[in-house]
Amino acid sequence: MTELSAEGAVMGVDEPEVRTTAGVVRGAGEASGSAVFKGVPFAEPPVGALRFGAPVPVRSWDGVRKTVEYGTPPPQSAAFGMDALVSGDAVDEGDWLTLNVWTPDPGPGAGLPVIVWMHGGAYVIGMSGLPEYDGGRLAREGAVVVVTLNYRVGIEGFAHIEGAPANRGLLDQVAALEWVRDNIRAFGGDPGRVTVVGQSAGAGSVAALLTMPRAAGLFGRAIAQSVPGTFFSPELAADIGREFAAELGVRPTVEEMGAVAPRRLPAVVDAVGAKGGAFADRWGPTAHALIPVAPVVDGDVLPAAPWEALASGAGRDVELVVGHTRDEFRLMMLLRGLTGEVTEDQAAVALRTFGPDGAAGRASGGDAYRAAFPAASDEELFELVQSDWLFRMPSLHLAEAQIAGGGRAHVYELVWEAPGMGGMLGACHGLDVPLVFGNLGEGLPALLLGEEPPAEAEELSRLVRASWTGFAAGEDPGWPAYDVERRSVRLFDAKPSVAPYPEEASRQLWREHVFGALPLGG
Repeated sequence: MTELSAEGAVMGVDEPEVRTTAGVVRGAGEASGSAVFKGVPFAEPPVGALRFGAPVPVRSWDGVRKTVEYGTPPPQSAAFGMDALVSGDAVDEGDWLTLNVWTPDPGPGAGLPVIVWMHGGAYVIGMSGLPEYDGGRLAREGAVVVVTLNYRVGIEGFAHIEGAPANRGLLDQVAALEWVRDNIRAFGGDPGRVTVVGQSAGAGSVAALLTMPRAAGLFGRAIAQSVPGTFFSPELAADIGREFAAELGVRPTVEEMGAVAPRRLPAVVDAVGAKGGAFADRWGPTAHALIPVAPVVDGDVLPAAPWEALASGAGRDVELVVGHTRDEFRLMMLLRGLTGEVTEDQAAVALRTFGPDGAAGRASGGDAYRAAFPAASDEELFELVQSDWLFRMPSLHLAEAQIAGGGRAHVYELVWEAPGMGGMLGACHGLDVPLVFGNLGEGLPALLLGEEPPAEAEELSRLVRASWTGFAAGEDPGWPAYDVERRSVRLFDAKPSVAPYPEEASRQLWREHVFGALPLGG
């Protein structure tokens, strides 16, 4: 075996070894000189006595731990067939809290910037081992260390359970960031230059991390791609948690929920989520949107909703990039069989349910949206209001809150249209993921690009990756910071440009709305 250097790393070998605080790990080398370490544990398996608890640092091991395969994902919902990607026996063992490191220079003296990726998945699915999240190209061509990780989702990570801390999935992310702080130098990274990046639920996680006291000082920059506006009040989370327990025939306590095998819980989430309409009077937009779990503004782990906390200055020292796609909700419409099927009544319900609070909002029964978009069809209004409620306006308001709190934010919108499926999905939710990682032919998001991604997709991906890695290295992302007068944003298109924020009609409709914890009772 090749000896470790004094600093704890082996360079230029097929099986590079790095000494972490818990023990030595052996990864895989690549012809380019890069290295990858997969399935590195950052916390103890949260099962048995640790079930539904805050993550506990991983115990040390003797010898060399081989880290060439992704770790077991946490229990998964059936959405997109994700439940079929994990075996019941393996998932019940709970060895979920692992991370992966791609480094172009696996030595402690490299001092490279670090990107830590938080995956999306509506807080009910997601795993770091999906092919679209392979960080090799991003690390190699961007001269950055890339870290991806698993965190608890669904009931394990976010459901309200009596006797358990709230937001266990967020606490997992903090534990991974603490591991990065303590270990990433040995992999060639600079712990003083860490950027957290996330998309969808991962972007909601980034928004939360910006304001969490436990995450303070663990990263200096953040990129949030399509921030969801779904954060729960404790009362709402507790009510949904009781429905989870009732579906199982137990009480919502650590003792009784903990006696249920982890593999059984995702089906409970799916069952309660599918009955969302029955809870509309109690859960409001959450029920209509079929969103059964989300971060909870519990006053401890998450003291306040991100928009309120940022406006109060909680994240002013963190540089922020935040944005969304133009046609956020169009993919969801396709997945729910609504494309070409939306009726006038469905549009009216959506406008009443998801329209903004304030003078131009719900009280108008949708008249404000119809006046702002006079040429829009019922289906277009149905899509617009849900794109705005779920992703577009929460993302814009996050930037404005950051600025109000004394920080800086750069805003973007992806307007390039996905060529897959005849272009019917436009610039839809998730299209940014293959562009960020450069994996244009891998994973489910790559289906949006078609069987043969066009050359302009490769060029746009190159630009997005350069913006993200440049920002992680300490530069501006390539366009001016946002301000409330000029409102300059980057429009990512085949010919990218800088222009005033293009969704002005929506911005005006939502200007008085305050994003916060969604209440019980709608």
